[in-house]
Amino acid sequence: MKEHKPAAFSFTAYQKFAIFILAITQFTVILDFMVMSPLGDILMKSLDMKPAHFGIAVSAYAFSAGISGLLTAGFADKFDRKKLLLFFYTGFIVGTLLCGVANSYPLLVAARIITGLFGGVIGSISMAIIADIFTLQQRGRVMGFVQMGFGSSQVLGIPIGLYLANNWGWHSPFLWVAAMAILIAILIFLKLQPITEHLSLQSNKTALKHLIHTIAKKDYRIGFTATALLAISMFMMMPFGTAFAINNLHITNQQLPVLFMISGVSSLIVMPLVGKYSDKIDKYKLFLIASAWMIIMILIYTHLSTTPFYIVVILNILMMAGIMSRMIPFSALVTSIPEAYDRGAFMSINASLQQISGGFAAVVAGLVVVQKDKFSPLEHYDILGFMVVGITLIGLFLVYRVTSMVRNRNTESIIATEESLVMSEGI
Repeated sequence: MKEHKPAAFSFTAYQKFAIFILAITQFTVILDFMVMSPLGDILMKSLDMKPAHFGIAVSAYAFSAGISGLLTAGFADKFDRKKLLLFFYTGFIVGTLLCGVANSYPLLVAARIITGLFGGVIGSISMAIIADIFTLQQRGRVMGFVQMGFGSSQVLGIPIGLYLANNWGWHSPFLWVAAMAILIAILIFLKLQPITEHLSLQSNKTALKHLIHTIAKKDYRIGFTATALLAISMFMMMPFGTAFAINNLHITNQQLPVLFMISGVSSLIVMPLVGKYSDKIDKYKLFLIASAWMIIMILIYTHLSTTPFYIVVILNILMMAGIMSRMIPFSALVTSIPEAYDRGAFMSINASLQQISGGFAAVVAGLVVVQKDKFSPLEHYDILGFMVVGITLIGLFLVYRVTSMVRNRNTESIIATEESLVMSEGI
């Protein structure tokens, strides 16, 4: 059954369901990845890991997800997107279950690799589905709601995960995520309609040729590079955020769930608003303002020492607002770069670069950050802050290039439409 985009900017009943199912799918995938950071201090102490080892554990998921995305990019546009989503989501569930039964550092790393091989592709499939079902004028709002999976994982997921970990061990959050994902997979199977309109646009290129064709396009490469830099700036501080809060800011394990919950609630409020405004004002202007705000907050936060809990909460809210407000307009812009027949491949490669860049950032962060023993403060976290600022400034230029490409394409599309109307009237 084909799903057509409505001419109006309001959502149909099915589109609302699609937003819901994609958002809760993202919730589980993001939670599975995000919970590693809050569990960082517990894992490092439980499995006797150094910061460099934990960086590898985090990056294992990211690198395998990136490789998987590249391998699937060539045939991502050759299948019903619903079937593709179900296949990879099932693999993600299996990997998450393996994380829940791992009992050593090597087994945990192996389980994270398996989870990444499947979970890392789900985001790109979701983005392709969004681009297939929704118009550009709707996508800012859609991204705002779907990206709420990030905020929801903090409001509900991470606090519950930390509670489970504190009471039943670090394995329990992974088992909980897997149980939720099984229910969601059943809902996708029963309710999501096949998404096959893109199949009518396919050429006879092989999967490898389609992959090379997608990478070869200059406009696409600019988008890929911008995504990579955005991912590095976003993930470089994340893996050691909890260890920094506990060992440097002196936040307790009992306060951590509250911190994540409050920050997550703020994200749930901010993200739909940002999505709404990104459909009304210039997306690059919004990205620029959010980047400037994020830079200021990162420079303040990474230079803190022992800090009262309420100040840490306020600073986290302000910093997360900047980070989230960059993601939404950029996500809406990047979905407009590829042509419809390249969209699945483009999104797969884009997601792969995002994951690989995030893994690279985690490894680099693990090499930069130093901890003398399990309970000593992290050293050189402020250096990570300076590195993120530098990468963010370079990214601003590339996102401007992306914005210019999208504007030019929209202008050409409008002119072509007007010329077509004039010709039809003349006939």
